[in-house]
Amino acid sequence: MSATPDPHGWHRPAPTRADIRIDAAVALGMLVACALSVGLYAVAGMYPKPAPGWLSTIWMVVITVPLTARRRWPIPVALVIAVAFMGGQLLHVPEALIGNIALFLAIYSVGAWSANRRAAMVSRLLITAGMLIWLVVSLFITATDPTALPGFSRVGALSPLVAFSLLQIITNILYFGGAYLFGERAWISARERSDLEQRTAELERERERTAAQAVALDRVRIARELHDVVAHHVSVMGIQAGAARVTLDADPAAARAALGVVEDTSRTAIDELRKMLTTLRDSDSDTGSVDAVGAAGGGAGGPAGTAPSTLGVGGIPALVEESTTTGLPTSFEIVGAPRTLPAVVSLNLFRIAQESLTNVRKHAGPEASADVRLRYLPESVELEIGNTGSVAARRSTGGLGQIGMRERVAASGGFLEAGPRSRGGYLVRAVVPVAGGASGAGGTGAGGASPEAGAQTAVTITPAESVAAAAPTESITSAPEPTESRP
Repeated sequence: MSATPDPHGWHRPAPTRADIRIDAAVALGMLVACALSVGLYAVAGMYPKPAPGWLSTIWMVVITVPLTARRRWPIPVALVIAVAFMGGQLLHVPEALIGNIALFLAIYSVGAWSANRRAAMVSRLLITAGMLIWLVVSLFITATDPTALPGFSRVGALSPLVAFSLLQIITNILYFGGAYLFGERAWISARERSDLEQRTAELERERERTAAQAVALDRVRIARELHDVVAHHVSVMGIQAGAARVTLDADPAAARAALGVVEDTSRTAIDELRKMLTTLRDSDSDTGSVDAVGAAGGGAGGPAGTAPSTLGVGGIPALVEESTTTGLPTSFEIVGAPRTLPAVVSLNLFRIAQESLTNVRKHAGPEASADVRLRYLPESVELEIGNTGSVAARRSTGGLGQIGMRERVAASGGFLEAGPRSRGGYLVRAVVPVAGGASGAGGTGAGGASPEAGAQTAVTITPAESVAAAAPTESITSAPEPTESRP
């Protein structure tokens, strides 16, 4: 018969050494009890002519010792004990207690331990059917033998002999049915317990995996924030320090002014780093909304003096002004009615603008200029940064700027386009989906948007002639040329 595993695909583990030792102890105890039972039944005169002692001894060994292997080979053990049980009855072995217990335990073990479920079912049904058929034949022989059971009357439809026969049949049905059901239930309980242990182990592994992922995400987040903060301010300080070195002899006043910018920028960087670290310790500070550009007093804050969690699009005008002050002519334009943005989206857009302008200063050449354009669309917000640099954008060794920008946009469900333009320069375009919200006039952000900001369709800050946007640190040569949209 081919092996038929459990319908759930589960296999019970093999018995352990402890299980085998327990079964051996049980078999030895039953052998001793069986010897005592045979002696007592013989004294009680169970049979007028009982089996000889040597035969009863062999029977006691066969009916109990195989139980030692009942978990490893349950079906063969059950068949051996069933045959021994019937043989003891036919040979008149004076025992009617331990043999019944041994047969019950053997049938139970088939249901509880047999890996082949079809064989387990068939073997138990065959043993039960054989025992019932043998019982019915024995009762028939007894009923037709006038000398058998002389104490039971045979008179009437429900005579004492018929009542005795029915009791025997009912008792055996309950006996074998109980052994079958208890064994089956033991198998199911073991399977459910194994499933529970497996699910518990999987949940534990998932918890460890989630914790490791959380740590990795925090490391990426911290690395991205540090890169954006440090790269921007250090690039500004580098440019101003270079200008001070060049003009130190010819124009001391200009050199002092450049060094003053270096000093202010360093203070700003230290302040922003401190506040960023404070924000990273408090996850609750990253929730909420940030005002649109145009809020009074800079909206969500400028590039300095504001905690990173509240930096947002409201700080882009100050960022543009700082870029122009440090030698990169930059224009800024708002298209559409400004409205309140989620804090994460607003922060990510600010960081993308900051990183792009930093890359323009690093890679676009001394004659470059930049253009920042922020569009409020019905279902999204779009940020474009372009530049007119004549130096081809290139990938820097270990550059992480564009990776960080893509991660920020992806975290908000948007997409990023970045690449050189056919007419020269470089374009970065970030589009983030945002559900339509209140305009700047009705915003509920930290500063409250001004009515003028909400009514206008475009606000332009033009320190220099409007040009296209900033060049990222890395170039993507295989990407298609981004399409520069118009207001």
